[in-house]
Amino acid sequence: MKLILSKASKIRGEIKVSGDKSITHRGLIVGSIAEGITILKDYSTCDDCMATMEIMKKLGTNILKNKATIRIEGKGLHGLKEPDDILDCKNSGTSMRLLSGLLSGQNFFSVLTGDSSLLKRPMKRIIEPLRLMGAKISGRENDQYAPLTIKGGNLKAIDYKLKVASAQVKSAILLASLYVEGNTSVTEPSQSRDHTERILNLYGAKIESSKDKITLKDKNKLKGKEISIPGDISSAAFFLVLASIIKGSRLLIKNVGINPTRTGILEVLKTMGADISIKIERNKNYEPVADLIVKASKLKSIKIFGEVIPKVIDELPILAVAATQAEGVTEIKDAHELRVKETDRIYAIAAGLKKMGAKIEEKPDGLIIEGPSTLKGNICESFNDHRIGMALAIAGVLAEGKTQLLESECIDVSFPEFTSILRRLCGADHVYETN
Repeated sequence: MKLILSKASKIRGEIKVSGDKSITHRGLIVGSIAEGITILKDYSTCDDCMATMEIMKKLGTNILKNKATIRIEGKGLHGLKEPDDILDCKNSGTSMRLLSGLLSGQNFFSVLTGDSSLLKRPMKRIIEPLRLMGAKISGRENDQYAPLTIKGGNLKAIDYKLKVASAQVKSAILLASLYVEGNTSVTEPSQSRDHTERILNLYGAKIESSKDKITLKDKNKLKGKEISIPGDISSAAFFLVLASIIKGSRLLIKNVGINPTRTGILEVLKTMGADISIKIERNKNYEPVADLIVKASKLKSIKIFGEVIPKVIDELPILAVAATQAEGVTEIKDAHELRVKETDRIYAIAAGLKKMGAKIEEKPDGLIIEGPSTLKGNICESFNDHRIGMALAIAGVLAEGKTQLLESECIDVSFPEFTSILRRLCGADHVYETN
């Protein structure tokens, strides 16, 4: 599938982005091991979350999905069953890493695999702490990569210091810790997203958090809940950038999650001069939510580095697009983690934007981008990476001439509604799909 894009005029109106992907994953997993019924409203329909749902079904959970809700009949902490077959995480690193923690607590054998991209992503970072807890877990090439084989049970508590800030590694340890006697602690070098801590607290787990240390106490009992999932701020980020750049634009994005561990995108864009306001802030199930209004503004260059990087790691490709239209030189550094995502995102976004005429230089841990540049349409690869695909699609409606985005179906991995929303805002003549 190819996405054909051309330059759009001012963006006006209101949109609602899909449910938060991170919270949907966690709702599916924790709801399955809680007692009683969990209802997930406004869930993400993305391919990644559906991979987690199918795996939880294979582990014995009864899950019913309709257009509005997912209903989960919780099995309790010890109610999952050994799967009959290998568990396929597809493209989802979140599924594989979180489920590795969950399965390490189960007294049965399981195997996790994924697509060719996921099989190249680093897994030793979860294998090491889970093995310290007592799980028999192994991976390919000296534990570097999946497939992962796991024989769980008989775990012990640990006090673990993460080498890099990673919500996925932290979450794997916390999920495994539901099955140990004693208190387990995880210390982070800097704070990563805290959705796991919040949802465990909501379900009744005894969890304590400070800025850099999280402790899960033993003897937990989880109770099913009804959860309204806010819109995903990582999905909203693409439209925040689009409306910030195109002159005369004004866009309302409704019901967006503004968890403080995820709002780095708002902080960075505001520092660049973006006109973004937060309206009608409220709380939903311990997750703050708000409507966002963004108006076009003149952006300026900044440096993006240090503690803000974990808060914007998923948004850095679209921030690179914003930097091509900002006055001056923007520098992104300390972002080594981008090299080991679904693709090497530093290389991929630099290659795509360079083809479109951006002045962009690749560095080992980031990018240097000089703006503003006049982007020109070209044939661009998505590298089968959803965030690269969406970032280059936004660049395509900023560029002169036509842009062809190859293998655009990868966008469905995280945001299947993206193309239809972009078409509605920009017009059918400026955004359409073709074979």
